[in-house]
Amino acid sequence: MRRVIGIAFAAASLGGCSSMSWDALKPAPTMVDIQLESSPPGAEAKTSLGPSCKTPCSVAVPAPESSFSVAFSMDKFQPETVQVQVIRNTGAFNTSPPIVFDPNPVVAELQPAPAQPKAGKPHPRKPGAPKTAAAHAVMPADAAYPDPNAAMR
Repeated sequence: MRRVIGIAFAAASLGGCSSMSWDALKPAPTMVDIQLESSPPGAEAKTSLGPSCKTPCSVAVPAPESSFSVAFSMDKFQPETVQVQVIRNTGAFNTSPPIVFDPNPVVAELQPAPAQPKAGKPHPRKPGAPKTAAAHAVMPADAAYPDPNAAMR
């Protein structure tokens, strides 16, 4: 009986190992700060890596393997996107290589959006007034209509 209980316990223990995730043992990604600025300040800056903020600000992004972009947007201004290059310097034997962004700070000069033509408001009409004068024209009472048969005579 002990043998059966021991085998059942061992089987249950090994079954738990198959559902274990090895991702928990991986180190967390290195976070790197990048400064974001715009002229005028107050623009929404969103990185292609996810984080966003209102300028001027600084965000921490996971250390990317390649370049990424930062999109700046603000009401009444044209949006602008700036490409950021990732430079990995060689590190010492026992340290990871430092990561540098070019440019840092990332600065965007936002241009005013072109003026939108203003749509004219229709003039208010008086209740009961005709929409157009031509649609409701009245013929004078003394106006004579030509006789269609007159030309044939």
